[in-house]
Amino acid sequence: MMPGKRFERVAVSSIFGDPMDRHTWSAAPCNVALCLQKLGIAVEGIHSGGTRGERSLLALHYMMTGYGRPHSSEAVLRLASARRKAAERLAETARRRRIRHILHTGTLDLPPVDIADGVKHYLYCDHSWALSLQHRTDLSDYSRRAIDSFEDSERAALESVEHVFTFGAYVRDHLIGHYGLAPGKVTAVGSGMGQIEPYDQPKDYTRPHLLFVAKHLFGAKGGNLLVDAFRIAQRERPDLALNIVGDPASASHASAHPGIHFHAHLPWRELQRLYRISSLLVQPMLNDPWGQVYLEAMLSRTPVVGLRRNGLPEITEGGQHGFLVDEADPHALAATILNALSDPQRLETMGWYGQQHVLQSYSWDAVANRIAFG
Repeated sequence: MMPGKRFERVAVSSIFGDPMDRHTWSAAPCNVALCLQKLGIAVEGIHSGGTRGERSLLALHYMMTGYGRPHSSEAVLRLASARRKAAERLAETARRRRIRHILHTGTLDLPPVDIADGVKHYLYCDHSWALSLQHRTDLSDYSRRAIDSFEDSERAALESVEHVFTFGAYVRDHLIGHYGLAPGKVTAVGSGMGQIEPYDQPKDYTRPHLLFVAKHLFGAKGGNLLVDAFRIAQRERPDLALNIVGDPASASHASAHPGIHFHAHLPWRELQRLYRISSLLVQPMLNDPWGQVYLEAMLSRTPVVGLRRNGLPEITEGGQHGFLVDEADPHALAATILNALSDPQRLETMGWYGQQHVLQSYSWDAVANRIAFG
């Protein structure tokens, strides 16, 4: 093994689908796997969710993140068995393929049941259960027993892995402070982006064009909050325009309102064009842990507007490359939008420095290198 390299062969595990497929978890597992391969590491994928078990694990995931339909406390307690079965399926696959190192892209197929066999488990994550509780609206749907049960499962999962890699430094600090993980066991490695390319041509920031991008979960991504704020802001700026990119089911949220233009899922080139013609990406996500959409906007020299929570303060370096709103309130968001648009020169400067920050700090190659070599 090359000095300093953690492994020569590794399996990437995901409950959401084939981790080698770009449609799985915003392509993050696939991108990491491909970049690990570029480093000379043999990589294979494991879909640990299986078939029947996948629905239960996905229910757990949506309960954990606060997205989707709430589940009862009893259902949460029952679903713990799905987690155990996923870990058992994963261990059996590892034995059959003689895999000694597994990189998980979530905790729901942990804790491992094969540590005694010498298998080492690693985790790449963007959030934690305890962090998700800070901005949830559905906590009243769950009993204290259900919340504590999930907390105990998360703690056991985190304590069982060899090393944890996080998207953000704020998640790293939280895992150390809340779960008591040793600082040497947790590394913030960042993330990369999709296919959006850097933009280096002249850009007109005097045009008040806003952009919102959500492949799904329109409300959770802040879509309803933005539409309300847009209507308030448009009273002062009638020339305000908003492009919304989302799934067809979201179209009704933006219908019959002047200035709002809805687009169903777009090819990358067309989405890239919208990033480039926009003065601001306004994406007030209620509880999204990271948000690659912010990085893609900044790469396009488009400053971002969002809530002061989760990963956005870190991505924008405390608001240097965007505007942070303290509360999920449409009036506060509208005031921030109007303030941002009032100074096109500031937007231009912010857009340039934001792009440099992203180019220097975020790439899948860098993520893979940090995972492989520490």
